[in-house]
Amino acid sequence: MEIDKFKTEEKVTWCQGCGNFGIWVALRQAFLELGWGPEDVLLVYGIGCHGHMINYLNNYGFDALHGRGLPLAQGAKLANKNLNVIVIAGDGDQFGEGGNHFIHAARRNLDITCIIHDNQIYGLTVGQTSPTSEKGFVTKSTPHGAPDQPVNPISLSLASEASFVARGFSGDVKHLTKLFVDGLKHKGFSVIDVLQPCVTLNHLNTFQYFFQRVYKLDEAGHNHNDKISAFTKSFEWGDKIPIGLFYKEERPILEELLPQLKPEEKSLVDQDIYNIEIKSLFEEFK
Repeated sequence: MEIDKFKTEEKVTWCQGCGNFGIWVALRQAFLELGWGPEDVLLVYGIGCHGHMINYLNNYGFDALHGRGLPLAQGAKLANKNLNVIVIAGDGDQFGEGGNHFIHAARRNLDITCIIHDNQIYGLTVGQTSPTSEKGFVTKSTPHGAPDQPVNPISLSLASEASFVARGFSGDVKHLTKLFVDGLKHKGFSVIDVLQPCVTLNHLNTFQYFFQRVYKLDEAGHNHNDKISAFTKSFEWGDKIPIGLFYKEERPILEELLPQLKPEEKSLVDQDIYNIEIKSLFEEFK
């Protein structure tokens, strides 16, 4: 019953069998394993079916504009460096409208985690292709098949200098929970792209499709400290699809590189804003 402390009384309105359920359960399990309570974390949500989770998770939450979850989360982390901050985004939300924000958040290496609900379709607006939809995918918006090359979330994360890059599958909650725990414990920008089947609108990338194809990188002997190997694995898609930790590196986080946020300094929210002398600043610009 302890896991229920993260659950609200709101009725869950996701479609029966939606891949979001696996992410919802794995995230609550991860919080328990980390010893976090509902008050220990801020979740920033984008717009999409994934965003309904703000109604079902008993944590501090904020609904951002479409694709704008990351800049808001970065602001919260810079204001309170001791706060655990998570972005809950969708593939269209993050790699469409939010693509520019994603690249720069990754290279800055703030200590936040970005979890992407990747169902390869725009579900909330009932079935248009998203940036991760496979080429040739037929939808109501692309009756002759999607003409675009899809975004590769893993290779994009690696090229953007994210310091923790992983992929999970919502059909394997135990494995996904471990990825969430490891990503949340990592000191730096963590990306976890989650294969999250849309049972209503995407009849290509189904649970069965992934169960037949996914394999675990750690069981295959992948070295997650080798970036070139991680890039090579990121392009595996088809008969075999790798899940797990692709890459991890330890490097200074942005909070440690800014003099106002160094470890010996208080968080900005805890600093005194009433006794600041700014007269000299105004004198400089006279």
